[in-house]
Amino acid sequence: MPARRPAKPKSVPFEPLKTERLTLRGLESGDAEAMHRLVNDFEVARNLEVVPFPYPRELADEWIASTATDLHDGTAYHLAITGHEDGQELLVGVVGLRVDKAARLGRLGYWVGRRFWGHGVATEAAERLLRWGFANLGIDRVISDVATDNPASAAVLRRIGLRQTGEGEGKFLARGGSGPIWTFEATRDDIFGHTEVAAGDSGEKPLLLVAACALIDTDGRILLARRPEGKKMAGLWEFPGGKLNPGETPEVALIRELKEELGIDVSAACLAPFAFASHAYDKFHLLMPLFLCRRWKGTPTGRENQALAWVRPQKLTDYEMPPADKPLIPLLRDFL
Repeated sequence: MPARRPAKPKSVPFEPLKTERLTLRGLESGDAEAMHRLVNDFEVARNLEVVPFPYPRELADEWIASTATDLHDGTAYHLAITGHEDGQELLVGVVGLRVDKAARLGRLGYWVGRRFWGHGVATEAAERLLRWGFANLGIDRVISDVATDNPASAAVLRRIGLRQTGEGEGKFLARGGSGPIWTFEATRDDIFGHTEVAAGDSGEKPLLLVAACALIDTDGRILLARRPEGKKMAGLWEFPGGKLNPGETPEVALIRELKEELGIDVSAACLAPFAFASHAYDKFHLLMPLFLCRRWKGTPTGRENQALAWVRPQKLTDYEMPPADKPLIPLLRDFL
């Protein structure tokens, strides 16, 4: 009998992001006093386009309240950067990612209190939010800009993977006018790169063999898995599966991968060869046989912190997928 169809997972509230030294969490009303004390400093405010100087105390309350709304709506993620001192939580700055869902674009910004400059806080916080954003927010590109007389901030952007794309003009409220800026940009590949495969002696692109499976439930929907943070091409949706180990057949590899990734048991007799993808990436050539499966034991569960979605064939194009997977969509749509 086909496995019971699970419900589509619900969105989960924002969970604080951790680094080795820092916590990135939603701003709270209790942060207003400390935030005002840090940002009401001309050396900090002068580098921020929309922050006035002096910075009114009541503006801190108003802005923090607005960030809670943005966080709930998923339009912007302005987060407190906190550390610890003498066992107490300490606000050290703010990092933010504003999201344009239609354009699949994020805009990165950050600031750190002057007392904490020179300790790598901005790099650590911005990189953590950027990687999380690419993996979870459905964005394909991130932009940012810095004043040309702020080389330290430009260095932060370069360290975390952004490329300088040009120059422009920005307005800085604290300075009371416009000034030259450097513009920066990064794609998912800039941040996560491609899967590394050793090149052959001929110098030609090596062949990477991957097996994938379209699990189909009793309602004719297909299971997609979202690549989690920390993996190559994080944030893209794909058919479950993975690389073949030495000596494995595609069927054996899929049985292993589906158990490891989703916690389900599949027999080789339930895997039907359907199609294959052949795609040239920058550093390797991918060959991916796709199997269909309608019978399995257990309930598919993301065991590697990946989100799952059951998708009707006609809706597959709504999910951003790796280039190799995309040609398989019309074949599945026509078949199902």
